[in-house]
Amino acid sequence: MPTTLTAGPAATTKTFLDALAEHDVAAAVGLTDPQVAVVVHPLGVRATGRAALQTVLTDLVTAFPDLLLTVRRVIVTGDVVTALLRVEGTQAAAYAGVVNQEKHIDLDQAWRFVIDDGVITAVSAYWCQQQLYRRLAVKRFDQVAIVGGEQS
Repeated sequence: MPTTLTAGPAATTKTFLDALAEHDVAAAVGLTDPQVAVVVHPLGVRATGRAALQTVLTDLVTAFPDLLLTVRRVIVTGDVVTALLRVEGTQAAAYAGVVNQEKHIDLDQAWRFVIDDGVITAVSAYWCQQQLYRRLAVKRFDQVAIVGGEQS
């Protein structure tokens, strides 16, 4: 059973994003339903369950240990909350198929949350993957990572 710490969709979303900003993946995931629907369009993730969300968030905070998350706007429509945010950080590990080149990113994103009784039941994330690749100095989009001299 998820931990309900907040009242109202906007407050639940804020608590989730605050936890992510603090790199506290466990606290963020703890606000979700065990069967949370997770869609991260740029990464091709469509899954159900906390483990999928935990993987997405852990990959992000691991690859960008100095991750700075700035919420620019929150739009509440009933039980659906859309957060427009900026993610910044310097790559320190492979991310999205891109080997670490210690490049800095600044990337605008939109995250959509569906909340039911203070629990997040769905998370969707959107950003321009081509912009991410440009920030990470990927030169060929058809073969993103180069590992050990071979293209993969």
